[in-house]
Amino acid sequence: MTNPLRSLFAAPLLRRIGFHARRIGGQLDRHFFASLMTAVIAFVLVAAAAVTVLEPEKLTLAGFGSSFYWAITTVIGSGDASYVSSPGGFVVGWLLAFFGVAIVAAMTGAVVGFVIDFLLKEGQGMGAAGYRDHIVVCGWNTTARDLIEELRGDEFTTKVVLLHDSERNPAGEGVYFVRGDITSTDDLERCGIREAASAIVFPADPSNEADMRSILAVMAIESIAPSVRTVVEANNPMHVDHFRRADADEILVTSRLASRLLARSALYPGLSELVTDIVSGGEGSELYRVALPDTYVGLSIDELSTKLRGDHRATLLAVTRDGHSMTNPPTDFRLQAGDDAVVVAESLGELRPLELQHD
Repeated sequence: MTNPLRSLFAAPLLRRIGFHARRIGGQLDRHFFASLMTAVIAFVLVAAAAVTVLEPEKLTLAGFGSSFYWAITTVIGSGDASYVSSPGGFVVGWLLAFFGVAIVAAMTGAVVGFVIDFLLKEGQGMGAAGYRDHIVVCGWNTTARDLIEELRGDEFTTKVVLLHDSERNPAGEGVYFVRGDITSTDDLERCGIREAASAIVFPADPSNEADMRSILAVMAIESIAPSVRTVVEANNPMHVDHFRRADADEILVTSRLASRLLARSALYPGLSELVTDIVSGGEGSELYRVALPDTYVGLSIDELSTKLRGDHRATLLAVTRDGHSMTNPPTDFRLQAGDDAVVVAESLGELRPLELQHD
């Protein structure tokens, strides 16, 4: 069972507030605030001692404790005015009340300043996402824009964080924006890359230099979060080997994919429309990668296909085992524990999406 208190402190908003609190705390002059607190405590002690002396009936150790408590409550604005009766006691009480007003004003100003700083930094992309099991989009181009729109319409929604060096959030509402460099480990940390489910790296333009920056971004991600799945869009097919050496999990050369799809469509009319419909959101059947129940272990490929079709109205396309997809397994194939399936269906229904969350 999940600990409710732990879940509360893991909330993204509280984690963002904690990030800004640590950032501001690191900029404060600790010596100044330590001296200020020492001065406050000394002032309260002196006031309590003065009241104890000025009020003869309180000239005991217990009386000093009561005076000290009264001095503290007076500073915070809830002291008992009838505690003192001598002229000197009244003067001490007035000084404490005035001092308390100054302290409350300073605390209020500090809180308001923190809130304003929090809102400004968040609006400028200078905050920290605070999410878990989210998708980090590194870089921005037309493909990234279309990807955001696709994720917005997907049935299995997840949080998206965009890391991009611009003055405003180009992705719009619903996407947390972090302004920074995709190759910077500090900026990736603010995206919560260690706790992300996956990271998608996009080149800023069609140049080879953009591919080089994408390779550096993959290396930065792998250095601090090797368990995060990295997917890369590459401009030049010749750079695929370099991306693989950087340990990118999946590399997509959009130009090569488009040309191959166009070639198949020229030979077999209607394929491009079919593939576009399957991989895009909206109405109609969509492509899903789903986990399979333990009760399916041992089924043949024909039995699995029949069961998915009969129970879930899902058409089996491939079975994935140990990271390798098999689109046409042999007839003696038997499902093993840990296998998952790629299916085409109108909706997930009772099927469970494959969990690729960060551990």
